[in-house]
Order: sequence, then C-alpha cells, then structure tokens
Amino acid sequence: MKDSSLELFVVLSRAYQSIMEVAKKDIQRFGLNLTEFGVLELLYHKGPHPLQKIGGKILLASGSITYVVDKLEEKGYLERKACERDRRITYAFLTEKGKALIEDIFPSHEEVLQQALSGITESEKTEAIRMLKKLGKYAAASK
Repeated sequence: MKDSSLELFVVLSRAYQSIMEVAKKDIQRFGLNLTEFGVLELLYHKGPHPLQKIGGKILLASGSITYVVDKLEEKGYLERKACERDRRITYAFLTEKGKALIEDIFPSHEEVLQQALSGITESEKTEAIRMLKKLGKYAAASK
C-alpha cells in the first residue's frame, strides 16, 4: 500500500495557502496585515498580554512583535504598559480606538472565513479539527 504522507502534506499546504489568501485579502481592506489583525484579535478576545507572549500565541517570531506593536501603537490601536509587579514585563492592551476597530471588522471577517470554509459540512469541520489536532500533536512530539 502506498504511503500518502507527501500527498497529504501538499494538499494541506495548498488548502492553507488558499484560505490564508482569502483572509489576507479581507484584512487588507481595513489597512491591516494578517499579523496586525492577529495581535488585535488576540488582545480583544484574551485581554492584555505581555509582549513576550504574543509571538507564541499568533505564531510570530519575538523580534517581529516589537515592529508590529510599534505599528499598531502608531495607528493608535494599542498601548504598552509596564507591569506594576515586574518592570521587565510590558503589556500590550487595546485602546478604545483599537477595540472599536476590531469590534467593527471581526464579524465581517468571520463571515468571510465561514464562506471560504463552507465547502465542507459542520460535521466534516469538526472531524477535520480533531484529526489535524491529532496530527499536529504527533508531529510536535516527534521533533
């Protein structure tokens, strides 16, 4: 029996690229890139975060986080605040302008993603999530 691992890798990669292009195009309508949107979305749904932890949450190298946070701060969407207990830690939090932006754009972005992923049923999505988590955990453990 032929091993289909390489074919699965290619299909996963192509599906990811196609879906990310849809997401990227949608987010660009609001003058943001995917990373900026990811930071805003994280802060909106999870609250203020230490800058050092944001990269791991949105899959971005820590060196790039400073640049992205700088850009979002320049746009007035977030602010930095030193931790009162440990001055080595700096938190990023949404400003009112940032909160208003993400509240405005998130629902339509979610609809765009729902449309892009509507090629499979809800039960197929649930099964895909289960299988991809299993695959990811196995791959991570085999590093």
